[in-house]
Order: sequence, then C-alpha cells, then structure tokens
Amino acid sequence: MFSLQIRYLSFFFGLITILSFFNVIYSYYFNLYLNLNTYYLSFISSLLIAIVFFKFEKFKGKISIFDKILTILFGYVTIPLILSLPFYFSIYNLSFLDSFFEAISGFTSTGFTIFENIKQIDQSLILWRSSIQWIGGLYFLFSIIYLIDIYDESFKKSLTNYLSLNRSEILKQSTKIFLLYTCLTLFIFIILKFLSIRTFDSLNLAFTIISSGGFLPTNELSSILRNDIQIIFFSLLLLLSYFSIFFSYNLVFFKKKNINFFYEDLHLIFYYLAVVSIFFLFFSYNNDFSINLLSLSSSMSNVGFSLNYDQSRLNFIYLILVIIGGSFFSTSSGLRFIKIYSLFKYSINQMLSFSRPKNIFMNKLLFTKINFDFKEINKYFLTIIIFIISLFILTILLSLNQIDFETSLKLSILTLMNTVNSSSYGLSDFNFYDLNYFTKYYLILFMIIGRIELLTIMIIIKNYLFKD
Repeated sequence: MFSLQIRYLSFFFGLITILSFFNVIYSYYFNLYLNLNTYYLSFISSLLIAIVFFKFEKFKGKISIFDKILTILFGYVTIPLILSLPFYFSIYNLSFLDSFFEAISGFTSTGFTIFENIKQIDQSLILWRSSIQWIGGLYFLFSIIYLIDIYDESFKKSLTNYLSLNRSEILKQSTKIFLLYTCLTLFIFIILKFLSIRTFDSLNLAFTIISSGGFLPTNELSSILRNDIQIIFFSLLLLLSYFSIFFSYNLVFFKKKNINFFYEDLHLIFYYLAVVSIFFLFFSYNNDFSINLLSLSSSMSNVGFSLNYDQSRLNFIYLILVIIGGSFFSTSSGLRFIKIYSLFKYSINQMLSFSRPKNIFMNKLLFTKINFDFKEINKYFLTIIIFIISLFILTILLSLNQIDFETSLKLSILTLMNTVNSSSYGLSDFNFYDLNYFTKYYLILFMIIGRIELLTIMIIIKNYLFKD
C-alpha cells in the first residue's frame, strides 16, 4: 500500500531534479554564481529521493481514499522540504522556517513572501521561486485526479466517460494534464513576449499565471505592465488558470454529444461576463476599467495580482470573488463557482416547492442534462461549513498574535484561498518576515489546508474519530 503512494511522489521529485539542472545551466550561462551550489544540492537530493521512491514495489491491491489523502498531504510537506534548500543555503541568511515558509507559499500557489525587496534577489533564485509554483500547480491538478473518487459524479463526467478511474485511466488523464499544462505555459510565455515584456519576466510570469501563483519577478507589477494593452491582455491570460485545464482541449476535440465535458466552463464564461459588465457600468467612472479588469481576473482566478492603486472601496467585492473561485479542474482555489451556484439553485427550488407544491422543480444545471442529487448538495454545504470554521479558527489565531481583526480576517481568506496579498485587498504592505514563529506555522498549516479540497479534512477526521 505505502509503496504505491511513494512511487506516485517520485515523479515530482524527478521534476525538481530537472528544474534544478535547468537552474544550474541558467546560472552558468548568465554568470550567476552566488547561489549555484544550492541548486547542486537540490539536484542531488531530489534525484536520490526520486530514485529511491521509484524503486518501491507497486501495491496491486485497492488503495483506500484515506491512504490517498495521506499521500497528498505527505507530498505537501516533503516536496517543499527539498524546494526550500536553495533558500536556506543561499547568501541571504534565511532561517529554515522562513525558507520552508517561502517554499510552501510557492508550492501551494499562494504567493506570500518573506522577501521585502525582490530586486535584491539573485535572478536564478527568482526563477527558482517561479518554478516552485509551476510544480505546485501541476501537483494540485494531479491530486484532483488521484482523489477523484471523493467527488460527485458530475465532476467525473466533466473529465471522462468512465464511471471510475483505474490505473491506466489515471495515467492517461495525468499525461494529458501534463501536456496541456506545459503547452499552456509555453503559450502564455509567447503572448507575453509579443506584448514586449522582457524574456526573463515573461518566463516567470508564465510559470505564475498557469499555476495561479502569486510570486512576481519584481517588486511591483506596474514596472512590467506599462500600458493598457498589456494590462488587458495580461488580464485575459489570467483566465487560463480560471477555466478548466481541459477547456482548450475540449474546444478542439468537441463533440456535440459530449457537451457535459465543459459545462462548468460555460457557466464560468457567463459568470465572468456578468461580473465584468457590472464593473464596467458601475465601478469604472474614473477611466480605470483596465485596472479593475486586472483585479477582477486576478481575484476570480485566485492569483491576486493588482497594480499599485488604491482600491479600498472594492476590497470586500474582490474578497468575495476570491472565495467563489474558478473551475474545479483548474489551478485556482476557492469554494468553486459551480458548487455555490448548484447550492443556490437547489435552495431556491426547495423554497419554491413549499409555495407551489404542485409544480415540479428540476435541479438541473444549464447547458447540460446533469441533475445533482441531495448527497451532492450535502457535500457542497459541508464544504462551506468547513471553510467558515477554518476561517474562524485562523482569524482568531492571527488576532491573538497582535494582528488587528480586519487584517486577520482578510489574511485568513487569502490564506485559505491561496491568493497573494495585494492592494486589491488592502494588504500590499503586509510584512511576513517579521511575523513570529507561531504565526508562520499557522499560515503554513492553513495554506496546505486551503490547497487540498476541504472535504478531505472531514474524511481524515472521520477516519480517526469515527472508526468502525
């Protein structure tokens, strides 16, 4: 049983090996020798772990969902340990906790950073930060496939016609994800280059956008995006991590009978257009629509970027969009729009059934023949309850560590939704480096909790507290 879990993680340590080697080549090519030895260390460590993990014998029996969840959690702890080595052994004298905090923040695609001035960081280390996000986004997508059995049938149908995913089907879908993820990263990089953004920034931003990460290669996004054309196209590129990773694939290989494969993305298109239209009509009277568009796209995709403008009057709206999130099969976080929409429609139908008992109300999603049953609604409602409880706990913990309540609440939302702090939420000047040890541990824990589906927390609790 345990050997299969270990072998699953060996692939990602292999990716770390490749990216470490890439950083070594990059450092040699541009004569960046300050942190060169750290990448040799991560290269050797990840290569040895990948080989050892791959050598474990496959388990041929059926793996329980609880064991799969533990595998994912184990990866969220062990993989960042290797990713933190270049930070810890760099010339910047970071403590192990700060190094691990930076690695976890990147791997969970959150974007909180302990570096106060990015311009003072070696370029190779900036590239390493972006690479961490890229690996973390891919790990998250693979984790969805690995844990697909805990989700309802409608989500499975948006991925495959198979009722259950065996090993060969998981391998097939994982390979498709890897190829799509890589191609979309390359596509973003090319578009950014066409927008006259320098190569180094384009590469880092491509890694960040596709993974819904929050790390920037510079202190301010405004130093990269200098005109409205760049801002608008950049805002649209952010949507690639808002829609399903399969959306572009399904558009190319679309068959009318398989419209269920991207029904969620159709809902998201109308949702996005509705929100943008409302902002255009009511919140863009100062000719700042491009700025609002960037914050909208960034919040809805859980990236969190914004330009350095005062948007205090819209902080609450942007936080709501962050909580709602994007597609289920995307790298974005959030509670997921389709869950909230389904729960809202089901609730309305239930209320109407009492006022009009003779009418029949179908709990059917638009653009599809899929009906959601009561068990699915229970899962959606439970997810929201767990989020509220997690938000309350983290807010209290942060408040007890001398952070004012409003900041604690905002930071808790961004932590659980894996979204970077920025001026869109009034937290652009928040300093993570000066936080005490306990606060950093809290944030590390809840960044991981936010990245895994909240439903998995209840499965873990149930396994320990309600054993048969």
